[in-house]
Amino acid sequence: MPNVPAERRRVTLQRPGPLLVEGPVEVTLEDGTTMSSDRFCVALCTCRHSRIYPWCDTSHRRRAGADERRQADERRRAGERRRAGDAPRRAQPPPT
Repeated sequence: MPNVPAERRRVTLQRPGPLLVEGPVEVTLEDGTTMSSDRFCVALCTCRHSRIYPWCDTSHRRRAGADERRQADERRRAGERRRAGDAPRRAQPPPT
């Protein structure tokens, strides 16, 4: 088989984050474009926000930070509504 490497490659999954692959590597993109790297380890982007896709530029860190800030803001607003008495109330059963 022509695509069999001389030795096994190690791939490391990180959540959230890139896919770490021991190099050198050759990556074929969806459109058929081939990218290669001779580095000993490469980080492949899994979030698709990288400006240098398919290589990771740590854009996932900025996105994760923004998501965490948004969730914290939502929790803070929900707490303020509860304290102000604006929290949605559960429907009460009709009196019997």
